[in-house]
Formats: sequence, C-alpha cells, structure tokens
Amino acid sequence: MAERDISTLLDGGGFFEGPRWRDGTWWVSDFYRHTVSRVAPDGTETVVVEVENQPSGLGWLPDGSLVISSMKDHKVLRYADGELSVLADLDGLVGGHLNDLVVDAQGRTYVGNFGFDLMGGGTPAPADLIRVDPDGTVTVVATDIDFPNGSVITPDGSTLIVGETLGNRYTAFTVGPDGSLLERRTWASFGDAPAAESVDATIAAIKVAPDGCTLDADGHIWAADALGNRVVRVAPGGEIVETLAGPNGLGVYACQLGGPDGTTLLMCCAPDFFEHNRAVAREAILATVEVDVPHAGLP
Repeated sequence: MAERDISTLLDGGGFFEGPRWRDGTWWVSDFYRHTVSRVAPDGTETVVVEVENQPSGLGWLPDGSLVISSMKDHKVLRYADGELSVLADLDGLVGGHLNDLVVDAQGRTYVGNFGFDLMGGGTPAPADLIRVDPDGTVTVVATDIDFPNGSVITPDGSTLIVGETLGNRYTAFTVGPDGSLLERRTWASFGDAPAAESVDATIAAIKVAPDGCTLDADGHIWAADALGNRVVRVAPGGEIVETLAGPNGLGVYACQLGGPDGTTLLMCCAPDFFEHNRAVAREAILATVEVDVPHAGLP
C-alpha cells in the first residue's frame, strides 16, 4: 500500500474534537478555546459559537439546528438563529464529562460520557449511553459501557456502533423504531476488557482505545486510537486493515471522512489529552489525508 501524504489544515488549536463535514465545510469543537468553528477546505476558520463549559460532540437536528455536548455542565445544547439554548440537562445522569454524540435521521441524539473523573485521576467506572429526543426528553438507552465515545450509525439507520475507549472494543446495537437500543453485541474486539483498578492499570491493558470515529462505504470504521498516536481502519470483528500514524508523533483523538468525494479523512491531533497540558497551550492541529473508500452513514 502506498504511503499516504498527511497535510496540516489548521494549527493553533487547544484540543480539537467532534469533527464533522456538512455543506462543503468542516465543523469542529475546540475544548480549551471553548469554540465551535467551521473550517473551510483551504483552512480558513470561522468561529460559529462559544461554549463556556467545553464543547465536544456535534450534530444536527432535522430542522438544521446544531446540537453540541457541553462537557463540564453536562448539558446538550441547541444552537439556532444565533441563539444557544439547553436542549437537555443530563446532570445527575452521568459520571463524568459529557463527550461525543451522534444524531440520527429522526433527530435523536445519542451521547456518551466519561463515567468518572478522568482528568482528576479517578477510578475507571462504566457509563451510560443517553438518548435525547428532539423535544428534550431524556432516556438511558444502554448501561455498563466502558467510556462510551465516538459513535456511528449505519446508512440504513438500523445499527448504532459505539467505541468503548477503555473497553478494548466497539459495541453494536440494533436501533428500534422508538430509538431504543436492542440486541447488544460486540462489533469489534481488540483484546480482553481491562480490570478497572486505576487509570494507569487500565491504560496499560488497552490495545486500541477507540475515540472519535467515522464509517466508510465498505462498513469499516476509521477510529482515532487515543492511546496509540494513530488512526486505524477497523473491519467488523476487529481486524486492523490500515494504520496511519499521527503527524510528527502527535496523538490522534478524533477523525471524520468528508470532502467533496467523501474520501478526505480529517484528523484531530494534539501532543496529549491531559487538560493541565492542553488548556493553555495552542499545539493542536487539524490534519487531512486522502483515503480510498468514501464516507457512509452518520455522523
């Protein structure tokens, strides 16, 4: 396989997350600049909205409203007509920061959370996956997930696949007509589930730590490996069929297929993911690389 050329699209970020492609432009959150921005294919950044308590996952409702997970205050926000409002308050339902999300074609938002105080060195604990309906109704749809992170929905809307960052796996669910998640099964396994004794012990046992991810038309997932300084293309079952190292040794924490042909892979890169290092530094970059198989499904 020929070596792929990785280019820098934008630098000077705090910590980029939640990359999406919509209407001919990239969209991305930045935790520590507290911004959601559009980034044109030429690298021009336009800040869309500021989110004080750290934006992460992004999506859109059928009416075009932007949905944003606000990490530290556990809120799912809605941005429309220049106004930021609360779609749902998940305080009391989560064990750590809100994290990535995916919105389905019906406007149902599935959002994960850390499950524990990652940045404060807490003991790993499982978390729930929560559904927020377009009217703000909140439902816990899956439990005991080891750090639910990036999620994708297949093109026919029938299956949701969520990465378990501290579980060495992807888990799939059948999406019921009412948005319930049914028939839980392992979609890809990278190793045994670690014993959650401490963050350090858990990290040491991880083979692939799936973070932000994107689905392609072959039914494979490009996954940012949060502990491996790389993105990996994963086949159903867990075989890694391609690996791309982060540019200049950087970590890669999210990725998304987009561009005019759906074959541009955008990567969110930074030296590490620790808040005490990233909150002030402006060392994060967005990088792009052309791949062979185009985007499919959501986000």
